[in-house]
Amino acid sequence: MAIQDISRYSYKDVFSLSVVDFEKACVVNKPEQIDSYSIYWIKEGKGTYHIDFKKFSFDGNVLFFLSPGQVFSVDSEKIKEAYKLTFIRDFYCIQTHDKEVACNGVLFNNVYDTPFIKPCESDTKKLSFILENLIDEFKNTETAQYDMLQAYLKQFIIHSVRIQKEHYPIKDDLDSKLFKDFSLLVEQNFKALHSVTDYANRLGLSPKSLTKHFQKIGSQTPSDVIKNRIVLEAKRQLIYTDDSVKHIAYDLGFNDSAYFTRFFTKAVLKSPLQFKKDH
Repeated sequence: MAIQDISRYSYKDVFSLSVVDFEKACVVNKPEQIDSYSIYWIKEGKGTYHIDFKKFSFDGNVLFFLSPGQVFSVDSEKIKEAYKLTFIRDFYCIQTHDKEVACNGVLFNNVYDTPFIKPCESDTKKLSFILENLIDEFKNTETAQYDMLQAYLKQFIIHSVRIQKEHYPIKDDLDSKLFKDFSLLVEQNFKALHSVTDYANRLGLSPKSLTKHFQKIGSQTPSDVIKNRIVLEAKRQLIYTDDSVKHIAYDLGFNDSAYFTRFFTKAVLKSPLQFKKDH
């Protein structure tokens, strides 16, 4: 996307809205690590994106959500109309507001499910109305602008959660809630805690009982969730940073870099250095 094709509105470098209105192809080969919460709304367009080393293709009206740390790149895209909302935790903390909004582990901080949702015609009208109000408020210099901008962002997120629940129903049973709680715990602690027992204890369960709950919803095993999250972060750091394998190993909680190399190679079928070279 060329800079001249984007209109950008921002508030004190903590919240911004970019509006794209053009039709052209764009190929970005170098992965970019996201440093803020981002909502992309491709209102009209098609393309293929890579998110955390997985390939996703879309055609039409879609929304997708990225969290800090995720790796994003564009394989190809042809966009006619699109919007990008970005905000940092200091502007709107999704963890603090999760009881109200319920997006933590659903739209954001969720590396386990498809990131795309498709709004219907009525949803599109509602989201468009919210964005129109946002743009007007960005241009406003009256008092309480911060509160108004935050309120519109909150509306946009809430409506996105409703769209997600409609198309990808979120089960409210005990097993599904347990998976969400477990996955959020892993997201917060995977660098320090590597064993199922560590997480089971925090959830007030035995490792065996936790595994049985996962079996009921047809999910990966708890051990696989932990392992895959560690491997994902290792991939991110290998590609996005210039840190040594030893440094990455220690950052991910491995006291022995040789053990980390064996762990990574078994999971990816490539050594860390080979993986870095290939990408």
